[in-house]
Amino acid sequence: MAHPEQLTEGAGPARAARLNSVAAWAFVVGGALFAVGAAVAQFGSGDPTGSASLYFVGGLFFNTGGYASLLQAVNTPAGTGWRWWSYEPMRVDWTSAFLLFAGTLVFAVNLLDSFLQGLTVRQVNRLIWAPDVIGCVLFLVSGYLGFAGMRDRARPDVRARGLDWWVVAVNQLGSVLFMVSALAAFTRPATGSPVNETVSNWGTLTGALCFSLGGMLQSAERP
Repeated sequence: MAHPEQLTEGAGPARAARLNSVAAWAFVVGGALFAVGAAVAQFGSGDPTGSASLYFVGGLFFNTGGYASLLQAVNTPAGTGWRWWSYEPMRVDWTSAFLLFAGTLVFAVNLLDSFLQGLTVRQVNRLIWAPDVIGCVLFLVSGYLGFAGMRDRARPDVRARGLDWWVVAVNQLGSVLFMVSALAAFTRPATGSPVNETVSNWGTLTGALCFSLGGMLQSAERP
């Protein structure tokens, strides 16, 4: 995600603050919906439609937060005026935000495909599981680049790190937990069942709560 100190007159102070709020609260709400969906999957009646619907709506909020984060990076350069898109892969902050947004779009494919019925094991792994893993990888790489672009990443005292570092750190933990969830959700061809459904549900629930917490921390930033 773009860092507040990087947002200059390219976006304007008021617009930068609004973008930051949109991105932050989109992840707060999206993470909360994912957590509820995982709780329904783990403790509910066993009907997958309810949790899939919660995941899908939560994914729309993740899409919104991802694009708002990309807009923050797009409008970072001073004096460029407002832009809805740019292509700047040599900028670490832009690449990090772009991969984050791309990850939310890949997750959308996974979430849409989860509504399909009558799939074979191979189709489940190809249409649902594979996009899930790819989205997790994109999130993890985005978080790594977020760390790489920070000036205070090398401070030995964790307490001395800025709020932006904590936002990325909490979100990166959420990405790790999402990856654990995705790996545990792989459907074994021999049995037709996930590797470990409980681990998958808990990984999603705790990872989603990390993104909600990261969003709340981000909302406290002042571009």
